Amino acid sequence: MNLTVVSSLDALCRQQACEALAAIYPAAAVIVLDLLENGTVIRRTLGPAGAVERHETVLEHNCLGCTVRLDLVPAVEQLLARGEQHIIVGPPSGVEAGTAISALRGALGLDCGVSSAIFACAPDSVEDHIWDHHTLFESGFTPVPEDERTPGEFLIGELSFCDTVLAADPDIVPVAPEARARGLQLLRELAPHADIAEEAAGIRAGRHDYAQAVGRTLPGTVSVPADPSTAPFTTVIQRIRRPLHPERFRHALAAMAAGCCWLRGQLWIATAPDCRIAVHGIGPRIWLENTGPWPGGEPSLPSAGPSEHFGPIPGWHSGFGGRGTWLAATGDDLDAEEIGRLLASCQLTDAELAAGTGSLSDPFDLARQH
Repeated sequence: MNLTVVSSLDALCRQQACEALAAIYPAAAVIVLDLLENGTVIRRTLGPAGAVERHETVLEHNCLGCTVRLDLVPAVEQLLARGEQHIIVGPPSGVEAGTAISALRGALGLDCGVSSAIFACAPDSVEDHIWDHHTLFESGFTPVPEDERTPGEFLIGELSFCDTVLAADPDIVPVAPEARARGLQLLRELAPHADIAEEAAGIRAGRHDYAQAVGRTLPGTVSVPADPSTAPFTTVIQRIRRPLHPERFRHALAAMAAGCCWLRGQLWIATAPDCRIAVHGIGPRIWLENTGPWPGGEPSLPSAGPSEHFGPIPGWHSGFGGRGTWLAATGDDLDAEEIGRLLASCQLTDAELAAGTGSLSDPFDLARQH
């Protein structure tokens, strides 16, 4: 059994990707689903012999998750029951590959044969999606008004989870070569773990590892390119060991995030010293999340001493354990020195460390989030 899952923000990109994969694997069956505004699910199945089946189902709730659970999973089970060995699955636009794969694992077993999780997108549109402040519904990508995710949130989530990114350029509006090249370079910065395939023939099957894919999407996780960045997009890494002053950090955060397509990492904030705080900044939206206790050791503030910065490899400190601030920022023409200066200005001074945190305000209310 061999399953290939193709997710996308755009139904046209998904369709192009599935057609290209079907041409490469003529023995595979292809399932493509679309969810309409009235809750109708349109499922099209292309068999290896070229026969096309079309099926409509009306859901009680206009829900992307129900589409996967009540239509996609049974359809895959039916194809497997009739002996299909390779199935290419194209969920509705806006459905995360992880959602589809999780449902398939639940129904078919944990070892359900997922070979590739592919995200199909038009490279020249990636930057626009990231900076789109509308919801998926408002931008016309899903028919679900309650879906409050932005296009950038969906895109970054898929780039983190999927093992392959397939460039898809629907033949509607000609794409400028320089815009496409800029988008491809941004994709390489945002998904350093993934294969960036400019055509379906370049896809390497068998690269999906579910545990690793889920791990890449956990709050606070940072994945950066192994090779030096090239213009115009770069990824800046900054680390600092001392806890952050919450008010100074609140004022500096907007400046650090300015121009960042993606800001992510973990924070050690003085008013929540026992909590690992994840920071998410995708285009115009930034938020913090309390992810629970730091790993290992009892929570405590370090004694006053020299400020210690640490390098690009995660480290363990005998006094601090795994605590510390670790930020990665990806954007166009970022100033690494300025971001480092801003972050350093937020750390507690010797006097503040000696005085303790009792007098500090908690503008983010982080200590009570968990």
